[in-house]
Amino acid sequence: MHAICAFITGLNRLLFAFAAAIIFAVVPMLLYEVVARYVFDAPTVWAMEASTLVFGPHFMLAGPYLLHLRGHVAVDILSEKASGLPKKALEIFSFLVVAVFAAVFAKVSWPLAVNAWELGETSFSAWNPPIWWMKFIVPFAFAMLLAQALVEIVAALRAPSQGEAL
Repeated sequence: MHAICAFITGLNRLLFAFAAAIIFAVVPMLLYEVVARYVFDAPTVWAMEASTLVFGPHFMLAGPYLLHLRGHVAVDILSEKASGLPKKALEIFSFLVVAVFAAVFAKVSWPLAVNAWELGETSFSAWNPPIWWMKFIVPFAFAMLLAQALVEIVAALRAPSQGEAL
C-alpha cells in the first residue's frame, strides 16, 4: 500500500513540475503578441489563445500535488480548534469531500473528452487549433486528484492523532 501511495504522490509531483515548467511558455507568447501588436501593428491570431491553452493544463495538473502540500485554500475554523481524534476525523472528512468531488467531475468530463476526440473538436477561432486533446486533461487531472485524496486519507488514518503516544 505504501508503494502505491508513494507512486501516486510521485506522479503528481512530476505533473506539478511539468505544470510549473509549461507556464514559462506563456511569457514569451504574450511578449511576442505585445511586440507584434504595438511595435509592428501586426497582431497574431494565435498568441492569446495559445496562452489560454497553456493555462488550463497548468492549473489542472498542479492541483493534485497541491492537495498533498496542503496548498489549497482551506476553511479551518473547526479543525483549527480541534485536536486529537476529532481533528483527524475532520481531516479525513475533508479529503472524502475532495475525493467525491473529483470522482464526480472525472466521471462527467470523460464522455465530453471522448466526444471531443471523436468529433476532432477545434476552437472555432480564427486560428482554430485542435482542442480535443486538452479535454482529456480534465478527467485525467480529476482522476489524479481523486487518487491523491485517497492517498491523503490513507496517510491520515496511519498517522497518530495529536496527543497520542507514538
